[in-house]
Amino acid sequence: MIFDVQYKDFNYDYVNVQTFNRLLLSQEIRRFFRPSEKRWVNIYHDRIRGEGGDYLGSDRRQLNVTK
Repeated sequence: MIFDVQYKDFNYDYVNVQTFNRLLLSQEIRRFFRPSEKRWVNIYHDRIRGEGGDYLGSDRRQLNVTK
């Protein structure tokens, strides 16, 4: 997968997954384009991976095996 990113110096680039992960962790980018939402994601203001919400209900992904 290729990511469209904008660096802190406002230059743009296309990077692969490994490079994207490194740039995201080191905060070397300002934002990246999220195709599923058709918008740019600002890493300082928007939610990014690993930042889950405060949901405390049952996990709907678990199998419910009560018989």
